[in-house]
Amino acid sequence: QVQLVESGGGLVQAGGSLRLSCAASGGTFGTYAMGWFRQAPGKDREFVAFINWSGRTTYYADSVKGRFTITRDNAKNTVYLQMGTLKPEDTAVYYCAADYHYSGRHYAVYEYEIWGQGTQVTVSS
Repeated sequence: QVQLVESGGGLVQAGGSLRLSCAASGGTFGTYAMGWFRQAPGKDREFVAFINWSGRTTYYADSVKGRFTITRDNAKNTVYLQMGTLKPEDTAVYYCAADYHYSGRHYAVYEYEIWGQGTQVTVSS
């Protein structure tokens, strides 16, 4: 059973940057897709970014396109989310998730089988 652990969250001023990491243990990391989601207080969990097993295909939510970059290092069993030009509305708990059987719905919470515990990102104005 794959386990995912996020790290790298924290408090940052608007316009700043953070890099989130998600380390996977168990399973064969290089065989499945990964996604990042976020959830702000009182809101539904929303899609942020997706990367396929090889790293060659990525998708982003419109709200983060051009500011965030998802990458993965299969040798280190880790996926990253580089976040730049952060805005107060980016404040949320960020979750990474594993997608074993990619069906094309990279934006859907139900697409993903395994989730991490989340890491808090707070952007001050």
